[in-house]
Amino acid sequence: MTNSDNKKLLAALEANWQAEMEGHYTYTAFAKGEVDPQRRNALRGLAAAEKHHADLWAGRIQELGAPAPQYTRDRSGQADSLANRVGGTDLALRRLEIDEGRDIAKYGKQLKALGDPPSVAILEEVIADEREHYQTLGNLIRSRRPLPVMPPEQAQEALDDLLAARDKGHAQAAGWVGDAIYGINDGLGSIFGIVSGVSGATLGNSHFVLIAGLAGMVASALSMGSGAYLAAKSEREIFEAEFAREREAVEDNEAEAREVLSLSYQIRGLPEEDAERFVDQIAKDKEQLIKALARERLNTTEEGLSKPMVSAVSGAISTAIGALIPIIPFFFMAGIPAVIAAAIVSLIAHFAVGAAKSLMTIRSWWSSGLEMTFVGAVEGVVTYVIGIGLGKIGGGQ
Repeated sequence: MTNSDNKKLLAALEANWQAEMEGHYTYTAFAKGEVDPQRRNALRGLAAAEKHHADLWAGRIQELGAPAPQYTRDRSGQADSLANRVGGTDLALRRLEIDEGRDIAKYGKQLKALGDPPSVAILEEVIADEREHYQTLGNLIRSRRPLPVMPPEQAQEALDDLLAARDKGHAQAAGWVGDAIYGINDGLGSIFGIVSGVSGATLGNSHFVLIAGLAGMVASALSMGSGAYLAAKSEREIFEAEFAREREAVEDNEAEAREVLSLSYQIRGLPEEDAERFVDQIAKDKEQLIKALARERLNTTEEGLSKPMVSAVSGAISTAIGALIPIIPFFFMAGIPAVIAAAIVSLIAHFAVGAAKSLMTIRSWWSSGLEMTFVGAVEGVVTYVIGIGLGKIGGGQ
C-alpha cells in the first residue's frame, strides 16, 4: 500500500471512529433521560455496541502506525440537536433509525473501496451489528406506542437528510412537441429581430436582409438542433446514472431505500401507515422499487425521456421554419412594403406560436397568443430603431 493509499485509508477509518463515538454518546444521552427501564437498557446496549465498534476502528488505526484518534464532536452526540429539532424522544429515535440505515449503506460501499482485509473484516462485523441496531430501534419505537404521524414538513426534513449525502440531480423530460414549439419560437424571435434591424439599417434592401436572415436561420437551426441533442443525451445519461445509483443503494441497504420512498409519499400527504404499506407492496419486486426511487429523484421515467435524435431533428427543423417566416416577404418584395409585410406575418406567427404554447400550459390560447404578439412587436420596434441608428452611423442611409 502506497503512502497516499495509507493516508486515505486512515482518513476513512478515523471518520468511522468519529461516527461510532458520536453514536455512543448519542445513545448514552438518550439512555440517561429515559424513564422506562426496558427502553433504557436497550439504549445502553446500543451505546455499548457503538463504543465497541469505535474500539475496533481505533485498534486498526493504531495497527497502521497512526496515533489514537481524538473525539472532536459534541459529548451529547446528536441527542440535543435531534430532540430540539424534531420534538420528542420517539421522533428523535426515528431519526436515529434512519441514520443507522444510512450507516449500513455507507459501510457497504466501503467494503468495495477500502482494499484493506483487516478493515474489511471489521466492516463485516459492524454491518451485521448495525442491521441489528436498525431492527432494535424499530422495535423500541413501535413497542411503546404507535409513532406519531410526521407532518409534511418533518417528513421533508427527514428525506432531505437521507439524500444529503447522495449526488443530486434534477432533469426534466421534454417531448418533441415542446422542442418544436420552443424551436419555432426561438427561430421566429431571433430572426425577426435580425430582419427588423437590417431592414432599419438598409431601408428594407432585400439583398442584405435575405443574406442576414438566411445566415441567421442556418446558424439558429444548427445551434438549436445540437443543443437539443446534447440536452436530451445528458438527460438520459443522468437518468441512467441515477438509476444505477438507486440500484446500488437498494442492494446495499433496502431498508433505507424503502424509508426514502415512504417519506416521499408522506410529503405528498399520504399517512405514514399507508405509505409504508404501499412501499412494502412495491418492494415485492426489487426492480419496481428501483424504478420508483429513480422516478422520485428525477420526477420522470425512462419512457418520459426525450430521444436525442428526435429532439435534435424537431428542434432544428422547427427553428428553421420559425426563422424562415420573417424572411419570406423579402423573396418577393423590397423596401418598406417588404418590411411591413414581414412585420405582419411575423406578428401573426408570434400569436400562433403563443396560442400553441397553451397546449402545454393552463393558460388560455388567446392570452398566451397576445402575450407573444406583444413581445414580438416590442422586439421588432426596438431592433428596427436600433437598425436605423446603426445605418446612419455606418452611412447606410
